[in-house]
This record gives sequence, structure tokens and C-alpha cells, in this order.
Amino acid sequence: MTREEQRNNVICSCIQQQEHIASIAKQEMDSAQQQSNDYGANVDRYDAYRTKMMRSRDMYAKQLSNALAGIRALQELQKLPPFDTAEHGAIVVTDRQQFFLSIGAGKFMVGNRVFFAISAQTPIYMAVKGRRVGESFVINGQTQTIKEIY
Repeated sequence: MTREEQRNNVICSCIQQQEHIASIAKQEMDSAQQQSNDYGANVDRYDAYRTKMMRSRDMYAKQLSNALAGIRALQELQKLPPFDTAEHGAIVVTDRQQFFLSIGAGKFMVGNRVFFAISAQTPIYMAVKGRRVGESFVINGQTQTIKEIY
């Protein structure tokens, strides 16, 4: 498999994870709205149950918005060619872990391999940024050596 195909597989898997998160957030948002509607007419300005449902709906709406923004960002990264240095959009494989320098999406699987999608605000991103294959970095007292970048 070429570097470009490997990179595309990682990005597609991360997009699928974000689409799943968006789907769940949408379902929960709709459910909270429906529960509020089913509760009946708003008779009290300080109705605790309705307030709770609206806060829940708003929380899930924010999660949906974040997931959709993540999907758009990942789709933009998909258009870029493979990288030679660790920078935004690159996949970095070390002797310990595998990172996708993109959005803060956390852990996801590509086949039987575990990847971590990390944002530019994380200490790992800062430690890896600008490095090349063969270079090492230290994070949490552990040295990791970069084996691949694509």
C-alpha cells in the first residue's frame, strides 16, 4: 500500500468516527427536543424539566456542530499529499504510538491499528511538530522515535 493510500485510510477512518459522533449527537438532540415538546405547553417560566431538556438539546447541538466542523477540516486535509515532516495533516508513526496531527478526535482504529487524532494545542503535537523520520522527542519522560511520516 502506498503512503497516499495509507494516509487516505487513516483520514477516512477518522471521518467515519466523526460521522458516528455527529449521528449520535443529532439523535440525542432530537430526542431532547421531542421530550420537551411531549411534556406539554410551557406553563411555568421556571420549569426545571423543560430547562433541563433544552440545556441537553443545546449541549448535543454543540457536539453536532463540533463533529461537523471536524469532518469539514478532515476533508480539507484529505486533499493534501503525504508529508515528509510532522506538521498539521500528517500521520506520524513512532516506535510506541501512531498519531494523526489534525483535530482533537482522540483514539480511533484503522484495521487493527490504533491511532490518536490530536490537535495543535496538545503537548504531543508541540513535541512532534517539524520533526522528520529518525528523529526522537520526549513526552511525559518517554522517548519516542519517529519511524514513518505520511
